[in-house]
Amino acid sequence: MVEWIISEGLTDFRTAERWMETRATDIAQGRAAECIWLVEHPPLYTAGTSAKESDLIDPDRFPVHATKRGGQYTYHGPGQRVAYTLLDVGARGRDVRAFVEQLERWVISTLSQFNVTGEIKQGRVGVWVERPEKPKTANGAIAQDKIAAIGIRLRKWISFHGVSINVEPDLSHFNGIVPCGISEHGVTSLVDLGLPVTMNDLDTALMQEFGEVFAGPLQPVKWRDS
Repeated sequence: MVEWIISEGLTDFRTAERWMETRATDIAQGRAAECIWLVEHPPLYTAGTSAKESDLIDPDRFPVHATKRGGQYTYHGPGQRVAYTLLDVGARGRDVRAFVEQLERWVISTLSQFNVTGEIKQGRVGVWVERPEKPKTANGAIAQDKIAAIGIRLRKWISFHGVSINVEPDLSHFNGIVPCGISEHGVTSLVDLGLPVTMNDLDTALMQEFGEVFAGPLQPVKWRDS
């Protein structure tokens, strides 16, 4: 059984990390069910294990948190849905690459509910959308913007951290970093694409598509920080 947890308001990042570590241990030891935790954070930057110091352009703009997840620098803030995926990858085949591909398919199928075509690009992390209305790139290709980031960590085959999808964040906040180390492409959101999608709309789509991708039963649960 997969438990769904939805936090209202803004969740402190370090509080979230501590909670995930405890929950991952409990899942590994059979004391708790797998879960998907949906949150929003106050504005902050996180540095993954591959982060380069030069990619932190404005270190004084927002708090910067070093993490042990994979990946480089990313931004979290209001208007962005962070979906922390605490799942038993060991019981799901022990294939980390396949698990990441499942996360990508989950995001892409969720976006498709809003008629957004998300794509995976070789050599780039996350989910991207083409922007034909923008100027073409230097090599004549259609412009592409990132709409979702993916970064996970495993402990005893239990995953935590997860994915983030831009609903309506302040896109200028991404200017303080080189998002995921990629400087030649931009960042977008569902609202930036002209879609009046709410956080509740996205949550509903995530729940619906999760069952299709991961074949797991859904049990939404309301939860707030103490």
